[in-house]
Amino acid sequence: MTERTPLLHYRLVSSVNESEQQPAPPAREAPEQLPGSPRQRSSQQRQQPKKLSIFFGVVIPTLLSMFSVVVFLRIGFVVGQAGLYQAIAMFLVAYFIISMTVLSVCAISTNGALDAGGAYYMISRALGPEFGGSIGLMFFLANVCGCALYVLGLVEAILSTFGIPEDQTVAASPHQILPTGYWWSLLYATGVALLCLFVCLIGAHIYAKATFIIFLVVMFVLCTIFISFFATSPRVITLPSSAFNTTGTPTTANFTGFKLETLRGNLFGGYALDYTTGTMMTFATVFAVMFNGCTGIMAGSNMSGDLKNPSFSIPRGTITAVIFTFIIYNLLIILVACTCDRLLLQRDYSFLKEINVWHPFVIIGVYSSTISAAMSNLIGASRILYALAKDDLFGTVLSLAKRTSHSGNPWVSVLISWFLVQLVLFSGKLNTIASIVTIFFLLVYAAVDLACLALEWASAPNFRPTFRYFTWHTCVLGIIGCAIMMFLINAIYASASIAFMLLLLLLIHYLSPTSSWGYISQALIFHQVRKYLLMLDVRKDHIKFWRPQVLLMVSNPRSAVGLITFINDIKKSGLYVLGHVQLGDLSTLPSDPLQSQYDSWLALVDHLNIKAFVNLTLADSVRHGVQHLLFISGLGGMRPNTLVLGFYDDCLPKDKLIDPFLSSSESTDTCSNSQELEQPPLFHFTSLRGSSDRHDHGEFGDGKILGPQEYVAIISDAMKMLKNVVLTRYFNDFDRTQALSPPSSRKVFVDVWPINLMRPDSSSYVDTCSLFLLQLACILNMVKAWRKAKLRLFLCVEEGRSVRGSEEKLGQLLKELRIKAQVRTVPWDQVVALHWQRQSGWNKKEQVESQDSTADGSVERAVEEEDEDDYVNSFPSNATRVSDDYLSAVNRLILDQAQPPPTVRFLYLPRPPADTRRYTAYLRQLELLTQDLGPTLLIHGVTPVITTDL
Repeated sequence: MTERTPLLHYRLVSSVNESEQQPAPPAREAPEQLPGSPRQRSSQQRQQPKKLSIFFGVVIPTLLSMFSVVVFLRIGFVVGQAGLYQAIAMFLVAYFIISMTVLSVCAISTNGALDAGGAYYMISRALGPEFGGSIGLMFFLANVCGCALYVLGLVEAILSTFGIPEDQTVAASPHQILPTGYWWSLLYATGVALLCLFVCLIGAHIYAKATFIIFLVVMFVLCTIFISFFATSPRVITLPSSAFNTTGTPTTANFTGFKLETLRGNLFGGYALDYTTGTMMTFATVFAVMFNGCTGIMAGSNMSGDLKNPSFSIPRGTITAVIFTFIIYNLLIILVACTCDRLLLQRDYSFLKEINVWHPFVIIGVYSSTISAAMSNLIGASRILYALAKDDLFGTVLSLAKRTSHSGNPWVSVLISWFLVQLVLFSGKLNTIASIVTIFFLLVYAAVDLACLALEWASAPNFRPTFRYFTWHTCVLGIIGCAIMMFLINAIYASASIAFMLLLLLLIHYLSPTSSWGYISQALIFHQVRKYLLMLDVRKDHIKFWRPQVLLMVSNPRSAVGLITFINDIKKSGLYVLGHVQLGDLSTLPSDPLQSQYDSWLALVDHLNIKAFVNLTLADSVRHGVQHLLFISGLGGMRPNTLVLGFYDDCLPKDKLIDPFLSSSESTDTCSNSQELEQPPLFHFTSLRGSSDRHDHGEFGDGKILGPQEYVAIISDAMKMLKNVVLTRYFNDFDRTQALSPPSSRKVFVDVWPINLMRPDSSSYVDTCSLFLLQLACILNMVKAWRKAKLRLFLCVEEGRSVRGSEEKLGQLLKELRIKAQVRTVPWDQVVALHWQRQSGWNKKEQVESQDSTADGSVERAVEEEDEDDYVNSFPSNATRVSDDYLSAVNRLILDQAQPPPTVRFLYLPRPPADTRRYTAYLRQLELLTQDLGPTLLIHGVTPVITTDL
């Protein structure tokens, strides 16, 4: 019904843990402690128990687990109900199912070195901690229930021989001396469980030494059974009182010996009532009972920690045991069908005792197999619980289970396992927990098949098992077979066990720490992502399916938390890359300094709960570093199409990633400086610049000086590479939670100004850049957290133009684009007048203005003479003619129209001037335009991203 678990305690694990807690030896003693030194080898020989061979470590445990009470008490039941033909078919199907799992076990066990833990170790190391922990806990519960099952089975067998029937006041035979009833049965079961506990607390080696003797006893009893079919003469057997017929008169049945008529009568099915339960038998119910005798195939693999060579022993020993049991079972059903009439098989499940050459032989076989199985399951449950506790998958919940004795016996795990067994014993009925045990073990078998299937499908180069007699087809057949059997036995229990396993899987996934075992999910994801990236053809891109793929350049994440979380909202399930440039020359460095920084950046991604990749680069300048990232970020069709930069200004950043421990210490002054230094920082990012670092304006470099010329050159480079550009300002203090949770009287607004405010002679709302602004604002409004925000679209108009016509035209455009926004008209005649006043007095001669801007240098602003035609048609020249008064007026206009003030603004970003000498003036104009506007995005789109077509 269930299977044997590890029989020997794991002294090696205890000794290793004790050695890890001791201080390291001095350097002069190191040669004596080398793994290959004689001293170390002799120490290991003293600490480790003697390892087991194939026969003693795999074959015997597997045979004892599969030859349970079913072989003694249910062989006749299967043939009597199903007939010889269907019985053979049942065993063929059952062994086909377990054979598929055996192939998976052999494949995994030969793929590398195995440690103690058996099936739990294989599943956890192959599938990762989530599956390993959930299946391991269910494997533990299966062993607990299995121990209780065998204890109850032993009590039932004892009472059937020595118990006084409840309906009789006087014993029918002299050996019936034990009173019966629920509480008496519970008392006997408790005594047997205490005996198992006593043996397990002393040490598993006691049972290991007795295993071979128990195996000899079981094999001897089986031999006597085979001999009895030939040596026993035909006889009439009185059926037990529980099998009385409806008239109440005892019936008899015949052991006919080898007769053709008897064989013919047992060839076909003849399903009848089960006299022990009173239910009508069917093919499914008989198959479920029979299948209990075919489980236990992992008893050998559970001994992995005690085998000399697990990878060599497990495949050979397990396959040998499976083949041997298959032959024995089929020989028994053939002999039974040839010698016993159907009435005997259906009404007396213990008929083997009556036909045996000496009746007590079968009783001895039942007792020895059940007591050994009960002890084995209790030992196995304690070892699995100990392994789960050592892996720290459940945190402090199982911390007590780590404790071991001086000999390495996990006595606390044994006590916990025994306590749970005692709780299960209160059920009092073997049939109540038999199906649960079988379903739990089938779930473990299916998980092993799944582990092997995942390793095969992942195509990992390191999956090279020496056992090659398996394919992914055998794994799939094993999974399907186990699933069918689970629901065939009990659909409700099967569904509940699967749901419980999935719940455990989710809990471990979210609560357990990251392990170093490796995650099969990562291998499978890599395999599938590579395949789909190759299928993602950039030549098939269409504007209807455009989505932003953002490269956000970050100098120091400590001051960019608000910006990082905001950009995460506008990516719309697209690619999101956090980029960082560190200045340096790899040829002058001993190693790559970026490799040690990735962990902190990935921890930042987890901490902020965003979906982003991290890409760092080393370059001689920030400009070259950004070029590198724009060229190489992404793969195939997943490449950044939008560059996001922090604004170039003098605003002092604020640290949003202060270590909680350090902040609490500073506020309470309860910890000393030395204690604070001992605590590791939350993230290993450099500290922010101080107020004196006026030249450190860059928001995405490595803390070095980034000049305005290089900053604007980065913008120009991105546009040359056909990348959309977004400049963000005033996001240092941005808090997404506070921004989206204003006071109840205030609503959330997002303002969009889709006009080039630095070119008042052009009021087009339908160019590529304007539509890109609308698209990003619409995407932000589609995010769940931003859906309550209202879009406000501002339409700038001059006197003499049809305000209503412009508003209707823009409204129709929004309707066609399926964008819901409130359109507001803004008269700006007075603002535009400032611009034209400047132009009327413009002198065509070259004028050069210079002024001191810093203590150690000056920034030149050059204004050159241009033709009037160039001025009218060329934006770069137009940008040079925009006055500071005009920009300040536009800035005031934006502030005045924003009532109530918005959460974020979207503005039009004009192209940088063609003349690189005007970069400084261009940047100063952007600064004046966005002065004191709050969180603002300056956006320039270079590619069409929106369409009105279906």
